[in-house]
This record gives sequence, C-alpha cells and structure tokens, in this order.
Amino acid sequence: MTKRSHARQIFNAALKAADPYAAVLAHLSPEDPLLRHAKRIFLLGAGKASAPMARAVEKVCGPRIAASCVVVKDGHTVPLRYTELRESGHPVPDARGVEAAHRIAALAAAATAEDLVICCISGGASALMPLPAPGVTLAEKQEITRQLLAAGANIHEMNAVRKHLSAIKGGQLARLAAPAPVLTLILSDVIGDDLSTIGSGPTAPDPSTLADVADIFRRYGISHPLPAVETPKKLTNVTNRIVGSNAQSIQAAALKAKELGYEPLVLSTTIEGETRDVARMHIAIARECLRSGRPARPPVCLLSGGETTVTLRGPGKGGRNQEFALAAALELRNESRIVVLSAGTDGTDGPTDAAGAFATGLTARDLRAARAALDANDSYPYLAQTGDLLITGPTRTNVMDIRIVLIS
Repeated sequence: MTKRSHARQIFNAALKAADPYAAVLAHLSPEDPLLRHAKRIFLLGAGKASAPMARAVEKVCGPRIAASCVVVKDGHTVPLRYTELRESGHPVPDARGVEAAHRIAALAAAATAEDLVICCISGGASALMPLPAPGVTLAEKQEITRQLLAAGANIHEMNAVRKHLSAIKGGQLARLAAPAPVLTLILSDVIGDDLSTIGSGPTAPDPSTLADVADIFRRYGISHPLPAVETPKKLTNVTNRIVGSNAQSIQAAALKAKELGYEPLVLSTTIEGETRDVARMHIAIARECLRSGRPARPPVCLLSGGETTVTLRGPGKGGRNQEFALAAALELRNESRIVVLSAGTDGTDGPTDAAGAFATGLTARDLRAARAALDANDSYPYLAQTGDLLITGPTRTNVMDIRIVLIS
C-alpha cells in the first residue's frame, strides 16, 4: 500500500476513536445516580456531533425523555425517536439557530429540582445555538463573528466574545436550568479540553469577563457596545463530563501507525499558531528524521492535534487544513519520501466540502500556481486540480484537527 493509503487508514482510526455515540454510552449508565433520582429528563444539545450523542442518550433513557431540543449543523442529522432535532447555520449563526436556542432556553427554564437536564455539547455549539443578549441583534453577532474570523482570532478569543454577546452561553444555560441538576456530556474540540471554551461553555462557569471582551474588541478594531450582564463565575447544579477528545483520537492514530509499520511520534495535541508556520515546522521535523534519525528514525509517523488559525490575505476559497497541506507541499517539492495529511475530524474544513488535503512531493509541481494559491488563501481549487483534497462527508464528530506526516 502507498503512504497516502496508510495516512487515510490512520485518519480513519482517529475518527473511529472519536465516535460520539460510543463515547456517550461509555460515560452514561441507567444506574447513574443522577438518572435514577430524576422525575423527568430534559434532553438539550448543540454541536456537529450532538445528534449521535442524543441517540446514545435515547438508548439509555428512552421514553423517560419528557422534552428535548438538539440543534446540529446542516446535513449532520441522524434518525432519532424521542428528540426534537433542528438544523442551523455554521460557522456564521442564523435565524434558525436563534429559534432553536429560544426553545432550548425555555426547556431549561421549565425544569424543576426533581428533574434532570442532560446536555450534549460538541464543537460548533457556539454558532449553532445563538441567543443574542439583550441589546444585541443577530446581524450584529454575525458581523462580529465574520470580523474575528477574518482577523485570525483564536477559538478562546472567539468564545469569550460569543459568551458575552449571548444569553445562553458562558454558564448561562445552567443558570436558566437551576435549581434543576444538569448533566453535560461533552465531546471536546478545544485545546486542553477547557470546559468553559467547548461550545462557549453553556453549562460551565466562565472565567472571562466583560473587560476581556473589551480588550479583544480593541485588539481587532471592532467597535460595538458591550452588554451589561456578566456571565456566572460559579455554578453548583452542574456535572460536566468529557466523553471524547483530540488526545484520544491521536492515541488511536498512533496505534494504527504502529500496526502499519511506522514508529509513531506524537508531537503535541495542543498545536496552535499560524497555519503555514506550523506546516513548515512539521516538514522541518520530518526532514530532520530523514537527515539524522532525530527525533526518530524512519519509517516514522509524526502526529499532531489541535487547531491552527489562518490570517486571511486574499479572497480565495479553502480552510486551515487545506492551507496546511499547500504550505507543506511547497516545502516538499520533489521529495518522494514524505506524505502529509491534514484534516478536520468533523469532515469540513472552512467553507468547503473537503475535510482537508494531502501533500506530496508532486503537489506543488506547478510552483508559481501553488505560491499564488497560498498567497490568496485559495488552496481549495488548486488542491482540487491536483487531486489532493480529502472529502469524507459529514463525520458527525468533532475533536479538532489531525495532522499525519509519514516518512519512509
């Protein structure tokens, strides 16, 4: 088999480890004290993986679910029996998401101390469940989101802003549900599995403040008045459980790489930074393996997880994983011993239908066109032409990105 085929197998192993249905079943039992003592169960959720997560909750709780509302990205639905499933816009919020968020907030507020609110939260929940704070319109939230994305704001900055422009995020959903107990099952898509950042932490205390958001607005040149209500800093009615993460997927990828005959080397599961700089760093490590056998002697599989950022310099079409692949390809010209795959575990990379892309020594064979595409952030059409896009369709999971560098 080719290294490209091996890279795809390793990525598939990472996806399997992030299966949200299995992850929830591993962390939820009918014997759970929170379930046994509940008079009624309210099932709420948001995120790209929240539909299969809800399906797992249905398997455990079934007809005990008295009311529900779960919102997913378009095309990320699964058949459900007891759950009201809705679709809304991502990454830019839309009116459907506002309607779903109103429904979720109303159900949370209807729960009593004798009930249990189960929340399924995964990546994408921030955009899919928008409920603007008083004095903020959806159009204003959309414009601020666009400006932050275009400026290269990281996920922590994005979520700090989203929480304070929302009436439901930053612990405010749990505050609405009180005194009802809340059990939140979380598929992490953020570095370090920070509860307050995943999905903008609707059931987690929020350490960020209005002053922090004001600093972010100044940093990126955004002019907008801030709401007056601060997010909760302490919650006593919530149990938050991480059921899946990038680290678990990277571990599964390492095991598959070993099975295929490579020495797996996990660089980090907390990679951040400008995408093209991170790509150059990965290729530099790969070349060192070839040149000196450090930090490992080939055949080697370098693995990393996390989420990089792209500062837009042009009007092109692509995503951070496609940009990673194209930047890596420019470093790999005519190198036959290295193959790269960078892809999002959710199956979508930026506003495209690709999960990511491969890079080989032939990807940038048209050097002038490759450089022009990278300069214009126009990786998608270039990689489509070279046949290097990875298109998986919706995976219905989301534990950030996986980068695989195979060295023979």
